[in-house]
Amino acid sequence: MKIIKRFFRYYLILAVFFACSKNSDDAIIPTNQSQELTIFHINDQHGQIANFSKIKYIVDEEKKLTDVLLVCAGDIFSGNPVVDNYPLKGFPMIDLMNSVGFDVSAIGNHEYDYGELLLNDRLSQSNFSWVCANVNTANSTISQPKAFKTFAINGLKITFLGLVETNGKDNDVIPSTHPWRVQNLTFEKFENSVVKYANLKESQQADILVALSHLGESSDFKLANTYPYFDLIIGGHSHTVTNQTVNNIPIYHAGSNLNNLGKIKLSIKNKKIQSINYQLINLNNYTNFDSTIKEKVDTYNANSSLDAIIGFSEAYHSKSNVGSFYTDVLRKQMNVDFTFQNSSGIRSDLNSGDILKRDIFTIDPFNNGSVTYTITIAEIKNFLQQTKIAIYYAGVNISQVNSTIEIRDKSNQLLNDNTTLTIGLNDYIPAVYDTYFTQTPTIKPYTTAEGIIEYLQNNPETINYSQVNSYFQYQ
Repeated sequence: MKIIKRFFRYYLILAVFFACSKNSDDAIIPTNQSQELTIFHINDQHGQIANFSKIKYIVDEEKKLTDVLLVCAGDIFSGNPVVDNYPLKGFPMIDLMNSVGFDVSAIGNHEYDYGELLLNDRLSQSNFSWVCANVNTANSTISQPKAFKTFAINGLKITFLGLVETNGKDNDVIPSTHPWRVQNLTFEKFENSVVKYANLKESQQADILVALSHLGESSDFKLANTYPYFDLIIGGHSHTVTNQTVNNIPIYHAGSNLNNLGKIKLSIKNKKIQSINYQLINLNNYTNFDSTIKEKVDTYNANSSLDAIIGFSEAYHSKSNVGSFYTDVLRKQMNVDFTFQNSSGIRSDLNSGDILKRDIFTIDPFNNGSVTYTITIAEIKNFLQQTKIAIYYAGVNISQVNSTIEIRDKSNQLLNDNTTLTIGLNDYIPAVYDTYFTQTPTIKPYTTAEGIIEYLQNNPETINYSQVNSYFQYQ
């Protein structure tokens, strides 16, 4: 009887041990065994949602084989009117990321494009974690994101530290977004923030430490060389396909616009990566998909208001041609002498045929307001020369002769420095370059994209700027 009781007691102890081991994040794994983990990653999807059904299928298949984490390195918004012009801006993107099963995302610079209230709504909507170590939201309506997130998965601890770039303005430390939309936030250069986490791996008892970076490729190289705390860097912002090892730290970026899915297969032992295998999956060539996610994507895409025909393009327009079209139409809509647009604000080309609302919102996804100023030729020259901004323009002709900028009217008459022009532009430019735009602007009651749509709707002539390239940058 004693033997039976002793056996029963041992059986209970073993049963409790194995039950706890199965469900505990801290299950004991012998240190002489390697463990396998797959991390899937995307970055800079900019509102594109079509390939999420394929990601869901791929990730679910991998989960049948090993432990998996699915991560994003930021810039999930701004680029697809289905997402950016949804009644609740950005809602479809978060809904799909929730459904696909993302674990964590960095906060990219374009996450701030919608403003504080909407970003806070999207953060609250998310079932996944957000990380950013170099932002302080204490004076904002945005809930403070965590600097890092540690996942415990089958005995492994994986820590992700989030970082965002802060190159948005020469005389300020903000991301590359509209400055008026981050006025209540405080940012820190990543170099000043990351040093605070030199011992993060040890303090978290993490098996690997990952920088989930929205800094761009060159800054990730600097991060690896100067702050080698990390086992792995997963990045974004530069829209590059990156697969390099710098200072013994692997760095991966997956391009942009949800064209690719990065797959990192890791073998981890004694808190080190023993082996790593990387695959970049071209989602556009991949055929399998999750039908439930595809149905949800199709429902979001079936937005008839975006498919309203508002004009006709006689020819294909490259981005440079679109810049010329964009500024000339905006000049007419705003009834000004001169318009210009920062070249990076033109986000798409334009096909021949019917022009849809969807096309204009894709070309100009940022919901920037329209403003006008009265300014002299001398002030325009000084702005272009000092900032070296790359612009598309309309209403005048701009050229550089040696080190001198010449501005001529449409009759090719040289305009003297005292000549005054009315100029129209998006309000992002004077917000970033506020030392050059000190007047109080006249504010138009439409965004730049809405202004172009309104003009095309009211003026049915066909569009052809395929031979026009009104581009200037001071050299």
